[in-house]
Amino acid sequence: MAEITEPLLPAKEAPETSKPQEPALDFDPKTMRKTKPGVKRLILTVSVLFSFVLGVPFIYKSVEIYRAPLPFREIESLSAQIDSKPFQFPCRLQAIFIGFDWKSSIATLESSILTQMTKLTSQTPQCGTCSPNHTVSVILKSNSQCLQSRTTSCSPECGAIRSIELDGDDEAVDEALESVLGGCSGSNSGSGGEVYSVVVVNRGEEVRAVVGKYRHAWIVGRVSEAEAVSRAAEIFVKVFVNGGKEEGLIHGEFMPVGADGTVVLSFNLLNADPRDWVYDWDFQSVDETLLAPIIEAMKPVANISVESQVLYHMPKSSLSYWDDKWDSYIFSTKDLPFFVNSNEWHLDTSIAAGGRSKMLHFVIYIPSAKECPLLLQLPDGEISKTNSFISPMWGGVIVWNPQTCRKDSESKRPSRHTISHQDLQKVFEVFMGQFRQLFGFKSDNLYVGASGTSSLLASERGFTVW
Repeated sequence: MAEITEPLLPAKEAPETSKPQEPALDFDPKTMRKTKPGVKRLILTVSVLFSFVLGVPFIYKSVEIYRAPLPFREIESLSAQIDSKPFQFPCRLQAIFIGFDWKSSIATLESSILTQMTKLTSQTPQCGTCSPNHTVSVILKSNSQCLQSRTTSCSPECGAIRSIELDGDDEAVDEALESVLGGCSGSNSGSGGEVYSVVVVNRGEEVRAVVGKYRHAWIVGRVSEAEAVSRAAEIFVKVFVNGGKEEGLIHGEFMPVGADGTVVLSFNLLNADPRDWVYDWDFQSVDETLLAPIIEAMKPVANISVESQVLYHMPKSSLSYWDDKWDSYIFSTKDLPFFVNSNEWHLDTSIAAGGRSKMLHFVIYIPSAKECPLLLQLPDGEISKTNSFISPMWGGVIVWNPQTCRKDSESKRPSRHTISHQDLQKVFEVFMGQFRQLFGFKSDNLYVGASGTSSLLASERGFTVW
């Protein structure tokens, strides 16, 4: 059997693939440097590096932000001085006693009032008050004579004070005392500071104390000398000097005034779900009748501006549950930190609120048909009468349930409404109470002290002159 064999190729005719390939050269041997770099290249490299290092300070100076050095020692010294001697306004206090048969001298009486005031004055006086930067003067009026411890250009006439019928209507008495004692207040006093007066009349049986809208108070009734001094000193210190504020109140939590002295009041009407109903309001009428007088009264304290808006699709963040006892949906005080939906409630839309101005939000929240009526339950299990709450330094919220929310919730089409003027006035009365709380003002008309109870007259604007 024949075998098939392939002819062998000569060695010289072997395929080229069997030869090893030499690596391609990456450089040209003709132009390749055959000696090491010399001093010239080294000098050039060092020169470039030196130029870069030399330019670093210039680059740093050109891009730096200049910050002037602060005088830390002077600042600490001033802070310590303010803490040790807080700024206090000068106040002039005047006690007028009518119908007393004093056995002690008028100088002793003045000293007794100062001693009693010292006992009532806080050991750490608050900045902005007039304690203990005050002076006390005493006027004694009896049937035979009229004595004054300090005679000034604005001292009232004893006869004019005695002619006032202090047992009459409080408003009329307040205006009558203002006509007699008003010349000793403000720029008319001529001696610096405001004059605060307390008139004590020893007659009748029942003791009654009233603090007027202006810078004076009156006490009428059968009181002893010691009791008259004690009650006059307490009104001076606790009411006029401290503004009737309770001890231990955290002042920094309130007074939400910006660094530039301005406050923006933002009133917002929030419809939780416009698919159920849409509510609008006549804000302009409320602004003119209720807000404008208050803003005018607050001008000495802050520059207040007002804005308003109506928002839709504004659900709350917290959950509520149905309560058969109250036949309503309930949210408790534990839910208040989560009630405000900061992600969807676009309340900070004012250009005026930019910079250092402070903004206070006042929100009317109208719940959806799924949770209407919605009531706030207090820790004692009772329902809040105002159905509202405040958040210090932020503002206040009122949950307003439409009277026809059950009927409208059965309707398939959304209905449009306008909050009536009566309902809107009730809502803004609650807002004014929240406004007073946010500014640290007392909302009651009584001051209960150690020596007795005093009635505080309310003004039309809600703020007294003192």
